[in-house]
Amino acid sequence: MHSPLTSAAPVDIAFRKQLEGYGLTTASILYRMPDHPRLLQEFVWQEYDMFPNFPVLHRFLDFWKREIEGALHSIRVAHNRLITPAEIRALGAEFRLN
Repeated sequence: MHSPLTSAAPVDIAFRKQLEGYGLTTASILYRMPDHPRLLQEFVWQEYDMFPNFPVLHRFLDFWKREIEGALHSIRVAHNRLITPAEIRALGAEFRLN
């Protein structure tokens, strides 16, 4: 039996992506209903992706254009890196992390 202190625990994939520079990306996708093209429907997509090129979002949108009947109308994108470098400030002779 392995002790939790000696066995290597698997690293969460989402956490690993954040350490690699990925941030949480949310896209609000408006598309036209196939049977009623004058009506717009919203689809909210969320995944870890890289700013500013958003390769994961582009792969999803390419899939959408190939496989989904609803024509894309517009896309709004929000992105936030959840893990950022720590700020180090010198206070006198000691250092503090904020």
